[in-house]
Amino acid sequence: SFSNLSPTCWSHLHPVKMFNSCGVSQFYHSKALTSPYPGSNIERSQVPEEKVGWLTEWKDYNPVEYTAVTVLAGPRWADPQISDKNFSPKFNERDGEVERKSLNGLYVVENGRPRNPAGRTGLIGRGLLGRWGPNHAADPIITRWKRDRSGNKIAHPVTGKNILQFVAIKRRDCGEWAIPGGMVDPGEKISTTLKREFGEEALNSLQKSPKEKEELEKQLHRLFSQEPFVVYRGYVDDPRNTDNAWMETEAVNYHDESGETMDNLPLEAGDDAGRVKWVDISEKLKLYANHSYFIKLVTEKWGAHWSEDPGPE
Repeated sequence: SFSNLSPTCWSHLHPVKMFNSCGVSQFYHSKALTSPYPGSNIERSQVPEEKVGWLTEWKDYNPVEYTAVTVLAGPRWADPQISDKNFSPKFNERDGEVERKSLNGLYVVENGRPRNPAGRTGLIGRGLLGRWGPNHAADPIITRWKRDRSGNKIAHPVTGKNILQFVAIKRRDCGEWAIPGGMVDPGEKISTTLKREFGEEALNSLQKSPKEKEELEKQLHRLFSQEPFVVYRGYVDDPRNTDNAWMETEAVNYHDESGETMDNLPLEAGDDAGRVKWVDISEKLKLYANHSYFIKLVTEKWGAHWSEDPGPE
């Protein structure tokens, strides 16, 4: 989970994708420009909006350098410094166990340092992030239909659309409801991360007896062996991002159509989660960072209720 990245409220994820007049996808980030840098009193160099993009020449650009002490201490989830003579990372490819490929294609490497594909952030180094280049996370969105006591789906009184529920955790650090996601371990498949994170944060799997773990594993396998719906893959606008290190995520929806699998899985908060529960989905939900965006895409996928206001079709 996020514990290896000093978890506080800003640790979640805000996808950014904008399209310019030619329909070419380009990024714009805002959270990655916020000061002070999370968990520190470091102020980023000011980056005016028109100078975020690397294609805009800026000879006097002089960003602050900062890498957190927790990262420099060399925990197993972190790379060494670029200047370390025994460290020669292979960027834009799978580097041993570490995935250094970006979900958004090739990124530039300049003077041995990877360059943030979304532009300047006013800070070089890695901040709180362990890896130079992309730092990969995974967000499992587990859904089911809201049902009455007889097992019938419940429709929203205004829209007549069925109400979808998802498993949300209340983050201990900031008290906001969120998707129970976390970082991909080296050499780990995304599907494994999704299952592991969900088990640790929403089912408290780390505290279970071997027999209970085995039972959980069986039920989780049923849910996670279905064909998932990939909601979002790519760069994330995150306050921890720097010019040389940034967050990327894969948000994936596993839907329990009958509700039977999840009925056998007792939700219990673990790890970074203070509480965990099934939450009814609607636009009224106030979720951590940009999780509402992911959740909205899921309701569109299943034709579920989102908003009472029909809005422009």
